[in-house]
Amino acid sequence: MEPSKVYFTDLHTTPRRNLLDKLELLVRRAGLAELPLDRQFAAIKIHFGEPGNLAYIRPNYAARLAALLKSLGAKPFLTDCNTLYSGGRSNAVDHLQSAMENGFNPISAQCQVIIADGLKGTDYREIEIGQEYCRTAKIGAAIVDADIIVTMNHFKGHEQTGFGGALKNLGMGCASVGGKLELHAASAPVIDRERCRGCNICVKHCAHQAVSLDASHKAVIDYDRCVGCGQCVALCQYDGAVLGEGDTSERLNYKIAEYSLAVLKDKPNFHINFIMNVSPECDCWNHNDAAIVPDLGIAASFDPVALDAACADMVMKAPALQNSVLYEKHHHEHLEGADKFTLMHPDTNWQAGLAHAEKIGLGTRRYELIKI
Repeated sequence: MEPSKVYFTDLHTTPRRNLLDKLELLVRRAGLAELPLDRQFAAIKIHFGEPGNLAYIRPNYAARLAALLKSLGAKPFLTDCNTLYSGGRSNAVDHLQSAMENGFNPISAQCQVIIADGLKGTDYREIEIGQEYCRTAKIGAAIVDADIIVTMNHFKGHEQTGFGGALKNLGMGCASVGGKLELHAASAPVIDRERCRGCNICVKHCAHQAVSLDASHKAVIDYDRCVGCGQCVALCQYDGAVLGEGDTSERLNYKIAEYSLAVLKDKPNFHINFIMNVSPECDCWNHNDAAIVPDLGIAASFDPVALDAACADMVMKAPALQNSVLYEKHHHEHLEGADKFTLMHPDTNWQAGLAHAEKIGLGTRRYELIKI
């Protein structure tokens, strides 16, 4: 397979060309206008950001992209699906309120904002894909009904997949609530009682009240309540909460790749990664820690696999920021060129996800980086 083209622009600006202008130039050069956009519904898949988290993509970028798509004849709308865990985005009413608080609304974006899987996350289509881990995929109905898929992805670390980029935004982000449950179905965490310090952080931050401390001051999980979101695994500073046997980061990444295949099935698509505010963990948290590397730029491609591979390489080559958790924990190591995602989350394997995505025909890890 020939290398895919990944277009990239840094964040340097001039009085004649600001970052919004650079975004438009980038996506035009990358071929956005080649999509069959005229009178077509174009889903702009974006993460609206959990309330309290400030690392999400600025709505100004979404507004510029929506304006460009409209100028090319499309009918764009911003969209996301509801979350599995309880929080500010677990139903359409709260989700739209959260989106509005973070600056995503029909006035600012000049296009509609639609929660793809409906009021309670039950509005989905089941797409047959016949893959190794997922025979079908439950995808938000508005995304399935769209004619074109365009993703705007905040590239950052992730506690279960290693990093989050185009594939994470597609596979996990476009899954309905039931689809997210299927993706996490084998991800139920377990408590290592020897390592557990009884610090109570997992109890305080479990959105489903599934974790408590027993008489020995050790964490225990109520699996009737647990949804497998893995937040306790990410929070624990002592490796007391870990992924259970029979499940791995690889398996989750494989499923995400297969769900991504379902989202893009028979649809023209285009993808944009924003390598800014590269936080160590997911935007689904109600907070964001300091970025691990400097802001690098924006990349775009028709190939989501090549796009994620290129962005991962750029983050690995970048210097670590000294006020980041990455630097604080690994400053004694040579971090420029190191696999920063695996250092932050040693139980994850992001490479496996890209390899599986390539295997099932989503794209290629080989890329040609073209700087704009």
